[in-house]
Amino acid sequence: MDTSELQKIKQRYNIVGNSDGLNHALDVALQVAPTDLSVLIIGESGVGKEIIPRVIHDNSPRRREKYFAINCGSIPEGTIDSELFGHEKGSFTGAIGESEGYFGIANKGTIFLDEVGELPIQTQARLLRVLETGEYIRVGGTEIRKTDVRIVAATNVNMRKAVSEGRFREDLYYRLNTIPIQMPALRERGNDILLLFRLFAMQMAEKYRLPKITLTDEAKEIMLKYKWPGNVRQLKNITEQMSVLSREREIGVDTLLQFIPKDEESTQLATIPQQGGGNHSYENERELLYKILYELRGNVSDLKREMNSLRKQLDDARQLSGAQGFSHPQPIRDVSGINGVSSIRDISDIRDISDVPSVRDISDIQDLAHAKPDPQVIEAEEIKEPEEEEDASLNLNDLSRQMIERALERNNGNRKKAAEELGISDRTLYRKIKKYGL
Repeated sequence: MDTSELQKIKQRYNIVGNSDGLNHALDVALQVAPTDLSVLIIGESGVGKEIIPRVIHDNSPRRREKYFAINCGSIPEGTIDSELFGHEKGSFTGAIGESEGYFGIANKGTIFLDEVGELPIQTQARLLRVLETGEYIRVGGTEIRKTDVRIVAATNVNMRKAVSEGRFREDLYYRLNTIPIQMPALRERGNDILLLFRLFAMQMAEKYRLPKITLTDEAKEIMLKYKWPGNVRQLKNITEQMSVLSREREIGVDTLLQFIPKDEESTQLATIPQQGGGNHSYENERELLYKILYELRGNVSDLKREMNSLRKQLDDARQLSGAQGFSHPQPIRDVSGINGVSSIRDISDIRDISDVPSVRDISDIQDLAHAKPDPQVIEAEEIKEPEEEEDASLNLNDLSRQMIERALERNNGNRKKAAEELGISDRTLYRKIKKYGL
């Protein structure tokens, strides 16, 4: 686009800035204006997205028709369909008459849907039908109506993420995103920050008849390095604050830092509200652990039972093989290619299976021919295991008893409710109560 034409557009709409990102956005807007293609404006909050739809409408064949700017995030979910598409008389409480809706009133014109990412899913389906066929139905009506409306949408939401999370329809996203226009953030516009500061300072000086504020060179560097999370809106607010509150008309670094928020990440932990003003109680956490341990009790018992059975089978097999031996073992020829095994050529080299240790002591197949059982270790395990199992059973019984007592106390002795809370049957609870003498 010609630079002179671009400058005329900026003067007409009071657009300040010469950054490449801003110029590209305006250039795309002017190119797409003569068409009826849908436009999606993407950018952070406060970057000035509302200017682009105005530019598109005023430079389109629809410029003599109506233009509506609608903030989709400010309309309640229960009434947004009625606001956009109209309603019939008596269709809901308060519908004392008919309503055309924005799509009916703005026929042949342009509708700007700001914060389109906040639309409910049902409304998104209605909007998709309007975009594809130009047809819609009023709330509470049956008649299909036609409209010829150009839609320009804007959002500060990550639309791809919203689509993946199911908060926005994928087909509607691609229908709106026919022509995307990216509005740059203020921190990406370089010297435009200083130009906007001068504009806002001059406006405040003229409006309130105050001396115009300026910046020192050091303060300008701070302004250019700041991230401006609120973009142009934040810059305007800070400029207005300094114009009114600062006693100095030349803003230095110290004065500027008093108005610019610190960009440090907070490390303060969120406080947990205390009930009754007392110390924090860990009763809920303790009860949760009791419940988990109670539910795991059966699994642990079953696991121990299976391990004992497996150990017994291994002992029986060891004794049987020790008594009969292997009279005619079947040799296994050359397993050197399996997992790095190189020493075993024939299993017949193993004289007696009683020489093979327990499974958990075998770390390598090469040890099979040389490993010897340790009778002391085996004996210690056979003596220690019942004691550990008995201690674990006693501890779990105590936890189970405490958990049942607490459940009965919370439910005022109601056994049925206590059983539901514990996740067990009434019969199981009765048996436990009788067992523990509760």
